[in-house]
Amino acid sequence: METNKEIELAKDLINFIEESPTAFHAVSEAKKLLEANGFKELKEEEQWVIKENSKYFTIKNNSAMIAFEIGNGKIRKKGFKIVGAHTDTPCFRIKPNAEIIKENSYLKLNTEVYGGPILNTWFDRTLSLAGRVILKGENIMEPKISFINIKRPLMVIPNLAIHMNREVNKGIEINPQNDTLPLLTMVNEELEKENVLLRLIAHELKVDYKEILDFDIFLYEYEKGSIIGLQNEFISSSRLDDLEAVHAGLKALLESGVNEGVNVLALFDNEEIGSATKQGADSNLLSNTLERIVYSLGGNRAEFFRALANSFMISADGAHAVHPNNVDKSDPTSRPIINKGPALKVSANQKYTSDSYSSSILIQICEKAEIPMQKFVNRSDERGGSTIGPISSTHLNLNAVDIGIPMLAMHSIREMVGVKDHYYMYNLLKEFYSL
Repeated sequence: METNKEIELAKDLINFIEESPTAFHAVSEAKKLLEANGFKELKEEEQWVIKENSKYFTIKNNSAMIAFEIGNGKIRKKGFKIVGAHTDTPCFRIKPNAEIIKENSYLKLNTEVYGGPILNTWFDRTLSLAGRVILKGENIMEPKISFINIKRPLMVIPNLAIHMNREVNKGIEINPQNDTLPLLTMVNEELEKENVLLRLIAHELKVDYKEILDFDIFLYEYEKGSIIGLQNEFISSSRLDDLEAVHAGLKALLESGVNEGVNVLALFDNEEIGSATKQGADSNLLSNTLERIVYSLGGNRAEFFRALANSFMISADGAHAVHPNNVDKSDPTSRPIINKGPALKVSANQKYTSDSYSSSILIQICEKAEIPMQKFVNRSDERGGSTIGPISSTHLNLNAVDIGIPMLAMHSIREMVGVKDHYYMYNLLKEFYSL
């Protein structure tokens, strides 16, 4: 049976995910937590004045964030302790000119797949809309930014009845242009047929729809996550990949306290589509930020490189648990089980950044914190995914590992992890920050 502390942390995670339907909202929620705990925001375009024993964060594109605590030791000797995670999740993005009317009756929204979701899990689910809206401002180069989250059941992607699709249970290919468009409303005399989506957004923001210049709007599952299982041992929710690690990293950073080095939490966007954006891990966002920290503390480029040599990064993203109905899909000997501890992720082809040296450091951290640890490798005949660890390593010359808590149904609209594992991850990252 899970303890009260484990259950409370799981409930806090579920609440965090509910308020974070998009990467923009995840960063906004993180900002609230950080500011409530004494962190100060640094603007990218401004000069940074930072001090020892102080806490800061900076935001990129409203969807990525780097938070850090400055310790009281020499940065060139103590370096950076970095935890990396990502704020985005596989889903559907609303296209421009999105309204599609069928049979003069059904009004659908045109969508584009973002990342690699399991498409059929989005059918017959209650969906809503959230994202970023850009409005006209006084300065052309600085338009206004608003976030939107329509917190009500709004749409559904209806399945085709089995009577019209007799082979559906044998497996049917889903065409993302034809089959995954959500039904928003019915056309009638009361509906203003022009700019339906813009009018909906404008109504929520209480602005004239003509003030809207553009938007980044996504579908999300409206139903809140749950703690489930006979012994309350599982967390079932959307967006566990990777908001579970985002939440664990935030809680660990807030509760670890300032020490001699610099504790860093790097929350990147766009991991699900390759990270090759200005706010993704395959950019200079993190390296530039770390370098600015060194310079702001009176150091130089040589001291920055010395600090990197004494630094370590944990890339935290979900790992695949052994599936109870498909046990042969897992590696024969490295088989992570839910609630048996975080999994160290290893790949001969460096799809994960762990090597024997960096892995040994993580093993000792887990031993020190009395946290069980598992190992994950892909089957040799299956191509696995990658994450921000090896991508970040191409920009930063430092030791790093990839870890993640075991997960079922990764990239489904509804994923599942263990209550104990989330608590283990939080304590592991807290121990790391406290070294």
